[in-house]
Amino acid sequence: MEKKYTNTANLLTFILGSAFGILMFLVPIPHGATFTTLLDFCCTFLKKGFGASLPYIVTACVTFAGAISLYDYFCKPAWIREHDVFSKVFSSSPLYLCSKVMGAIFAIMCLFKVGPEYIISVDTGATMLGLCNTLFCIVLSFSFIMPFLTDCGIMEFLGVIMRPVVHPLFRVPGRASVDLMASWFGASNAAVILTREQYNRGFYTKREAGYIMTNFSLVSIPFCLIIATTIGIEQYFPAFYLCICLVGIILAAIIARIPPISTVPNTYRESVGKNLDEHVPEDVELLPYAVEMACRRANSFGIKGIISGGMEVTLGMLFDLIPIVLSWGILALMVATYTPIFQWLSYPMGMYLNVLGVADAFKVAPATLVGFADMFIPALLITGIESVETKFIIGVLSLVQIIYMTEVGAIIIKSEVPLNFGKLVIIFLERTIIAIPLIVAFARLVF
Repeated sequence: MEKKYTNTANLLTFILGSAFGILMFLVPIPHGATFTTLLDFCCTFLKKGFGASLPYIVTACVTFAGAISLYDYFCKPAWIREHDVFSKVFSSSPLYLCSKVMGAIFAIMCLFKVGPEYIISVDTGATMLGLCNTLFCIVLSFSFIMPFLTDCGIMEFLGVIMRPVVHPLFRVPGRASVDLMASWFGASNAAVILTREQYNRGFYTKREAGYIMTNFSLVSIPFCLIIATTIGIEQYFPAFYLCICLVGIILAAIIARIPPISTVPNTYRESVGKNLDEHVPEDVELLPYAVEMACRRANSFGIKGIISGGMEVTLGMLFDLIPIVLSWGILALMVATYTPIFQWLSYPMGMYLNVLGVADAFKVAPATLVGFADMFIPALLITGIESVETKFIIGVLSLVQIIYMTEVGAIIIKSEVPLNFGKLVIIFLERTIIAIPLIVAFARLVF
């Protein structure tokens, strides 16, 4: 007889543990004119607590990562190579080794404001060091709270409940709805990290993880309001955000069915295999089965797993991911800010916008592509545009493109999901080209 996991202890773990995870990640908390999450409050608290020392701590972590990775590459010490976590963090390929070393050099230059202006300026290095300061605090608060959202059963419960809707529409497990909510109410990079960890543990296939990362990792609602305010259309925010949601859903439904996402192997991580089952047996009711799956997951939840899993995620983020995000982000911003590359590449986009009747089409064309580097740059490029409709269109577009190298792009490439730089470029262009006419049509209804 198959063992049943629905008992008082597991139910309490599922309900109370999941409630804490939902409260921290997904429940919107009023904050001034908008709202945020308790996880964001934790991040802000840590930033204030570290104060002026935070950039020095981040620079020290990045420098340490570069130095130890160099030591590992040339000396191959057993204490790193024979340790699962340390080998993942410090044993790097030549590309990632160069990225880590470059990140250490950039961090030191930006911290002490020495070196060329195009590396340390507020538009490049200073911006990325500030972003990494925030990412550092997100990681510290995220890593040990994440298990309450992923390991107490709520993802299994929602996976069974939501699968009849989510799977036909997006071709992903029902549990992906949690990733989407974590992004909407929290931060896109936190949602990508959540997806990466779920893939590493066998809950998503390569295709599902890649798809979720590139389609569900929308920026948070508070940041959408910041963009609307920056470009001067905050009075249209309800329509602005509604357009983001509708276009985002349509894009997600389309991108799931076309290359390169559709060509990614639909197989699980080889070293882990499949750890997911959301199919409801024919002779079982939906809700009791969802509760049973949640309790089965809650049965293995414990403090030891929280500490060990949290430490592994923390070390990986601090010494492997942040140095690469810093180096790649600065390089991307240098290209976007100090070279005419995006001006040259954007001419076809200007023609596209012009055919659709968008005012100042060629003037705002670079803003349609520069978001690949960072999501905030398009808003800065169009602040001088007079047409409210055009600002609405570009503002929405910048927030549904998703593939921002400074935020989520580097995290995706560094993960084991088989989406390289070239595929991310293609997905970014697909999202851009498909989204523009949809946004233009919506804007015509508003203005």
